Amino acid sequence: MASDSEDSALAGSLAASPLASSAKGTGRRLRGAVAHYLGTAIVSGRIAPGERLTGEVANSEALDVSRSAYREAVQVLAAKGLVESRTKAGTRVLPRSRWNMLDPGVLAWAFSGEPDLEFVRDLFELRAIVEPAAARIAASRREKADIRAMKDALARMRRFTLATEKGRAADRDFHDALLHATHNNALIALSASIGAAVNWTTQFKQRTRALPRDPLPDHARVFEAITAGNPEAASEAMRTLVDLALEDTRSSM
Repeated sequence: MASDSEDSALAGSLAASPLASSAKGTGRRLRGAVAHYLGTAIVSGRIAPGERLTGEVANSEALDVSRSAYREAVQVLAAKGLVESRTKAGTRVLPRSRWNMLDPGVLAWAFSGEPDLEFVRDLFELRAIVEPAAARIAASRREKADIRAMKDALARMRRFTLATEKGRAADRDFHDALLHATHNNALIALSASIGAAVNWTTQFKQRTRALPRDPLPDHARVFEAITAGNPEAASEAMRTLVDLALEDTRSSM
């Protein structure tokens, strides 16, 4: 349980943050800025599970935002499973097991700093389960439109490279097209989460230096196997792609 002094310390850290002087503008922008700051602090561990957030009045004053903007930001965190608000008990950070780890916003907050190895491991284990299976199914069900979408994404990845936002957008589009090629709505529903995971890990790997190797050939092998209608080869190629991406991410940490 957080003490009053711990609450004050949290308020102090908020007041000392750049947000306190820069969070000006529309209500939506303020809410997003506050949610980003608190979300990043929670996901990074600066505010630990079980810890109580400072009261609404104290935090809104520390951040120089309205109480409604702060309240809406906390509602955003609650919707993502990061916090829970109860009458009289206040707002507390929930255990990691309750977090929506696949929410694109949570992924962005995790990689805005230095993500812990356990978080990265969990993310890649999920990808290793989902994406090879999706590639296997896509090889059996892909249609001409799916092949065109993946081919176009590969061409843009090659043209712009993953060092650019356009190239990373093409990478997201490739994985999105692959999931759509399964024609399985449950898998397609994961496309935003998988795309966000791919995007943020790629950016993270390049934060201090160039990518350790070119991942384009890995994607090309997946595409070729799906186009050829070879489920086994598609699954194996995707498994290799995910495994190598994990190795690259670990080396960046």
